[in-house]
Amino acid sequence: MIARAGGVAPPEVVASGFGWTYAGRPSPALSGLTFRLPPGSVLLVLGPSGSGKSTLARALAGIVPHALRGRWEGRLAVGAQEVPNTAPARLGERVGIVFQDPESQLVMPRVEDELAFGLENRGWSRSVMLDTVPRALRQVGLSGFEPRLTQALSGGEQQRLAIADVLAPLPGCIVLDEPTANLDPPGMAAVFEVLRALAAERRHTIVIVEHRVEAALPLADLVLILDEAGRQIAFGPPAEVGPRHAATLERSGGWVPGAWLGGATDGHGWSAGRSRVAGGGRPAGGRLPQHPVVEARGVVVRNPAETPGSWRTALDGVGLRLEPGERVALVGPNGSGKSTLLSVLAGLRRPDSGAVRVGGGRAEPATDPSRLRSDHLADLIGLLFQDPELGFVAPTVGREAVARAARRRGRQGISPTAVLARFGLAGSDDRNPYQLSQGEQRRLSLAAYALDPPAILLLDEPTFGLDRLGAERVLGLLDEASGGGQAQLLASHDPRLLPACDRVVALESGRVVFDGAVAEFLAAPPYRPAEPWRSGVAVTGAEMPGSSRAVL
Repeated sequence: MIARAGGVAPPEVVASGFGWTYAGRPSPALSGLTFRLPPGSVLLVLGPSGSGKSTLARALAGIVPHALRGRWEGRLAVGAQEVPNTAPARLGERVGIVFQDPESQLVMPRVEDELAFGLENRGWSRSVMLDTVPRALRQVGLSGFEPRLTQALSGGEQQRLAIADVLAPLPGCIVLDEPTANLDPPGMAAVFEVLRALAAERRHTIVIVEHRVEAALPLADLVLILDEAGRQIAFGPPAEVGPRHAATLERSGGWVPGAWLGGATDGHGWSAGRSRVAGGGRPAGGRLPQHPVVEARGVVVRNPAETPGSWRTALDGVGLRLEPGERVALVGPNGSGKSTLLSVLAGLRRPDSGAVRVGGGRAEPATDPSRLRSDHLADLIGLLFQDPELGFVAPTVGREAVARAARRRGRQGISPTAVLARFGLAGSDDRNPYQLSQGEQRRLSLAAYALDPPAILLLDEPTFGLDRLGAERVLGLLDEASGGGQAQLLASHDPRLLPACDRVVALESGRVVFDGAVAEFLAAPPYRPAEPWRSGVAVTGAEMPGSSRAVL
């Protein structure tokens, strides 16, 4: 038990021939990792989707091998604690981990109770907890959120709360697995400011898994680069190993800092033209001038607030038109109403006032989607959740890939092999969807719509958790569908998507504050300082520019 509110000393992390193979998997997730991370230093782990980055994070926290079955090889130690021989509770006192999905680690109904829960389990006094809770919330930009319901927070707010959960007891080692994936620009900047301050203090050994490498790289004392098979490519100071191994990392599909590639960069260091969409960009003539496929008029949605009998407005008079073949980026700060709007357009929720109509594509006349039968609704609208697991219905990857088409069309003889190969999931037919990496789960969720695409596709954070190659695959496949007339609405914080869209709709506090051309939006964002958005303006067409700092 930690006896005081000062945490534990930063430990050294040592790996020697470390490897891990999940039960039922023919090949290892990690193999032959050998490195030594000095106390108080910062390690950035880079590699493509499926390279074992999250597995390493789980191993440092003891989830592997204590909670997940598989075969352990070699050695991994956090300070004097050998991971496989140390009780999870004891490791938990020394290592705090922030997962990609914040909901997986939030357990209490209210924000202040969530933070206090972990401190109580460590035996901290009430007086110390009363000081610690607001301090941790202030660090992640959630001051005043103590009485809020955790389930009522936006995805980005939940992620910041999860980070505060880990920071509150001041563990010696902090492991962050894609900590800014759901955050808007101020939220992401706040998190990296916290990490920068922690790194400067040298009171924690920090391990960061992050696709937004430009923002994380300045914090790193050392970099560990993994290949697509979970093998160690390089370990060492960024300036030494980066330029030498950048080409290998790029070929494997990982995000690479522009400075490592020696190419032209924008103001934040991204390499221009290095990340092209698979297939060479959107097909000409993708937009079809017809009646709108989706139209929302004056949509208002209210959610219960913390005070009994009170309400919080999630959407306030929102209007939106989406036409066949059109791709629209839906952007806005965390909590601005993006996910709520998607659920209303998908017919999963009726607005408190206003109207939503679907028509002009495969359905005439225009219809309220919330009143359609489920089979008819599936013809018209597909919704890909921010958390891909919420949409899975089959026990294996192969069956999931064809489940939608087989269920609706009776096409039971469909072979998933070709579909999975297109999405970079060849050989995964018999795997459990819930055991895939976040990037692999995202691609699988799209594969389920590839055989039988709906007229309208709504996507919540479609590039969340994807490496460069995965993002290119996703946009290439979306290009094919939009070329056939599919309307697409992409809710995202990722600026690299903007040049691939026809239009931008921006929300703030539940209201539409911008609806127009991409270039116009980038030139003068309506609700944030302009500079964080501008890194993507210079490159157009099929290229995916942008700074990892400039998330929407």
